[in-house]
Formats: sequence, C-alpha cells, structure tokens
Amino acid sequence: MTSQSETGHAKNVATFNSLVSFCQGYGNTYNPGLVAIQLSSLQTLATTAQAALEDCKSKQLDFDHAVDARLMAFAALRPRAQKMMYALRATAATEVTIDGAMVLYRKIQGRRKVAKEEASGAPDAGTGSDPAGGHSGDLNAKEQKYISVSQLSFDNVLANFSALVELLSKVSQYQPNETELKVASLKNYVAELKLANQTVINLYTAWSNLRISRNQLLYGASSGMVVLAGQVKNYVKSIYGLQSPQYKHLISLQFTNGKM
Repeated sequence: MTSQSETGHAKNVATFNSLVSFCQGYGNTYNPGLVAIQLSSLQTLATTAQAALEDCKSKQLDFDHAVDARLMAFAALRPRAQKMMYALRATAATEVTIDGAMVLYRKIQGRRKVAKEEASGAPDAGTGSDPAGGHSGDLNAKEQKYISVSQLSFDNVLANFSALVELLSKVSQYQPNETELKVASLKNYVAELKLANQTVINLYTAWSNLRISRNQLLYGASSGMVVLAGQVKNYVKSIYGLQSPQYKHLISLQFTNGKM
C-alpha cells in the first residue's frame, strides 16, 4: 500500500510538471537569468524527479518482497526448534546438555512474551505443548518488530537458533532419522535464514539511501524542486504582475513540504 508521504511526493512532482508546462507555454517571454529556473533546467529536473520516484518505488517493492520471503523462511523456525528439542530429549544426552539446549530454546520461543500471554488468558498459537513447559507460536507478521526484551527480533532469533544447531551438532547422541531434523538439514536451513535476513537488511539500506537522494532533489534547501518552484513563481510575477492570469495560474499550484 502506498503511504501518505509517498503519495505526497508524487503529487509534488506532478504539480511541478504542471508548472513547467505553464512556463513552456509562455514562449520567449519566459527568459530568466537564473540558470536553475530556465526552461531546459526545469525540464531536466522534472525528468530526474520522476525517475527518482520510480526508483524509490521499485526498491520499496523489492524490499517488501524480501520481507515477505523472510517471513515465510522464518515461519518454520520455532516449530522446528520444538521438534529438535523433543528429538534431543529422546536420546541419551545428559541433562547438562539438555539444559544448555533449553536455555537457547527458551530464547527462541520468547518465553517472557509467552508468560504474558498465558497470564492474560491469550490462546495458544502454536502446534502443541512446549518441551520447556510453555506454549509455542508461529512467527507471524505481528512479530516483525525487534522486541529486545524477549529476544524476538529476527537477528536474535536467528543467532539463538544457529547456536542451538551448533550445539546439537556436537552431541553425538543426536542422530535423528527425520531429514528435516538432521544436523546437515538444519545447517542448510540456518544458511537460508541468514540469506533471507541479510537480503532484507541490504534492500532496506538501498531503499533508504534512495529516499535520501530523492528528498534532497525535491526538498533541498538551496536547489530542491519546491524551492525552485517558488523562484519560478517570483520570476513570473516580476514579468507579468501580481494580478496577471499567468501568475494566478502558478500561485494555484501548491506544494507540500516533504520530510528531509
């Protein structure tokens, strides 16, 4: 869904295109000394601004798709961690080993958050009882926020899950027959999660940098599109007059200030 701010940027560029069109219609009468508001400069700026909008939108779509892909990849993490713990308990592993694995498991499941849900009578969103004595739930869209207290951010969940897989790889008694629980499969899954998570981080950085460039182009203090539009209006007022229809056309073109 297009945000209100993104819609505002698009409206500003469309309004600027209308302003350039009016200036073009003035013919040779429009002949400012300031290079930045000469017709050719305005046309170039309009084209560049439109391209900046499209680049930002394209990169936002890439980011949105990456977020969706990460959600899908992480959806199986907590249920799989639950199965891993059951499989470990079914071996002859020592209690010390199981206790160590349980520490990581509780962090993965966000035990503090679960405790709050149980206290409030919230229903269980998981697939069954928790080896730790609580309840587990799927990692869903509402859990995208980084919740440092319960360590439910993607980075922390991934780090703890990776540590749990590494721990199991060193437990000689852990030899499940189920393919998805084998250490090799788990390590492949960790690699998949890391790639999905890093892709989101990289695309967000690229999108953020594009937004900075776009905002400077549109709202820069000295040469931004909105500032130049104001200078164009002043120039048209100087050659046609305050009450002229030409100036009234331009003054009706309103821009909103974007956030830098």
